[in-house]
Amino acid sequence: MRYCSSLTPNTLGNLTSLTTLNMRYCSSLTSLPNELGNLTSLTTLNMRYCSSLTSLPNELGNITSLTTLNMRYCSSLTSLPNELGNLTSLIEFDISDCSSLTSLPNELGNLTSLTTLNMTYCSSLTSLPNKLGNLTSLTTLNMRYCSSLTSLPNELGNLTSLTTLNMRYCSSLTSLPNELGNLTSLTTLNMRYCSSLTSLPNELGNLTSLTTFNISGYCSSLTSLPNELGNLTSLTTLYRRYCSSLISLPNELDNLTSLIEFDISDCSSLTLLPNELGNLTSLTTLNMRYCSSLTSLPNKLGNITTLTTLNMRYCSSLTSLPNTLGNLTSLTTLNMRYCS
Repeated sequence: MRYCSSLTPNTLGNLTSLTTLNMRYCSSLTSLPNELGNLTSLTTLNMRYCSSLTSLPNELGNITSLTTLNMRYCSSLTSLPNELGNLTSLIEFDISDCSSLTSLPNELGNLTSLTTLNMTYCSSLTSLPNKLGNLTSLTTLNMRYCSSLTSLPNELGNLTSLTTLNMRYCSSLTSLPNELGNLTSLTTLNMRYCSSLTSLPNELGNLTSLTTFNISGYCSSLTSLPNELGNLTSLTTLYRRYCSSLISLPNELDNLTSLIEFDISDCSSLTLLPNELGNLTSLTTLNMRYCSSLTSLPNKLGNITTLTTLNMRYCSSLTSLPNTLGNLTSLTTLNMRYCS
């Protein structure tokens, strides 16, 4: 039924052997027939870009065989029926760009088979239900651009199967629950442009499986990083760009011996780098362009003989370079442009 702008016959409910229903781009649909709940063999329901849909029938909760539910760009939906909590076989649930949704039902916590929850661009969501902490099979939680979210429930710390947590552009978040430190399976944490965050919990240091950590992007209220980040010994990529109030880095970062790429560009208040940075013996890329308050570089930088790229562009307060830079025999790219 793709691109059928308004066709929704009630007799659809008679198709009890149907396993896949694709209503993608039925952009004039405002409602669905209750009889849809009779499709008890359905495993995949795609309602992507049904942008005029204002509500879903409660009977949708009868389709307990459903494993994939895609409602992306159902931008007129203001709420979801509690009965969706009956879809206990659901594995993938996508409500991205449902920009009018203001809340999610607690009953979603019953979806214990769910592995992927995508709610990118749900820009009217102000909170998440505590019951989301019951989704113990969840491996991917994507809430990019949920720009009205002000806090996260402590219960998210129960999602111990989670490997990817993307909170990019959750620009109203002011703090993170300490319980995030319980997500010991997490490998990727993206908090880019969480510009209202004032601090990071020390408990993030418990995420010893983490390989990629991105806290870049106009985090102007963050002045420091917890020392406990030095415990993230599996970390290979650390992005800390555009954090204009950051004045120092913890010495404990020297424990990140798996780190390959370290980007602290545009940290314009950073005045010095810890000498211990020289212990990052796996590092190949160090990017610190536009660190305009840096006055010197540590001598131990010359110990990072794996370094291939060093970018110091617009480090305009640097007056000298350590002689030990001559030890960087693997260096292929050195950018010192505008180091006036």
